[in-house]
Amino acid sequence: MVVSAKTDIGVKRHSNQDEYALLNLDDGSVLAVVCDGMGGANAGNVASHIACQVITSFFERSFRRGLDPEGVMALLQSAILSANIEVFNMASKNEELKGMGTTVVAAFVSEEFTVVSHVGDSRAYIIGDDVTQLTRDHSVVQSLIESGKLTPEEAVVHPRRNVITRALGIEPDVLVDSNEYDLNESDFLLLCSDGLSNFVSTDEMTQIFNKTKTEQIADELVKRANKNGGGDNITAVVVKKG
Repeated sequence: MVVSAKTDIGVKRHSNQDEYALLNLDDGSVLAVVCDGMGGANAGNVASHIACQVITSFFERSFRRGLDPEGVMALLQSAILSANIEVFNMASKNEELKGMGTTVVAAFVSEEFTVVSHVGDSRAYIIGDDVTQLTRDHSVVQSLIESGKLTPEEAVVHPRRNVITRALGIEPDVLVDSNEYDLNESDFLLLCSDGLSNFVSTDEMTQIFNKTKTEQIADELVKRANKNGGGDNITAVVVKKG
């Protein structure tokens, strides 16, 4: 597997509440995680850090060679639910961390199959001949789009575009969306926070992926997001078979 990863504070924020984690497993597969924290002061940083840490350590402890897609999906969901409980309990016990939470998008990539799980509005894409968004945002504007009350173009500038309807750490339980995908040898998998997806168009993504070495793609995506305004923390993780 070839992996490219980068996180950046952006142009306008005072701290970076995004975090990512990568886990190389002994069968050659990779687990990638991106979290976008929220909460006052440093609480968002804490939530995203804890979630990444718990998910990767849980997955590493429990992973066994030969798991089928259903087994990996169950394991990844369990890891995310464990992170949810950890963040929730920590926020409940510490007044300074009250209300903290984080999005998560996580992917297991092997030569045979790919599994993606997510909560919130951090996204996964497959970039091949075109750009395919794999995840559905758990957000207010996505619900408005699906109900016909808002167009995708209007959603980009909507005042509530950053309001999410699901996050880790807010409640003692959370619904995790998971799916299995086929990743071709020529495809790239991109995991990113909304600081990237809100500031880099799919056309720009295609351009960068087509002209950049895999190891440098995440850095170029972050540079483009900053060039386009950099209004949020930016995180990109790219995985390609090979």
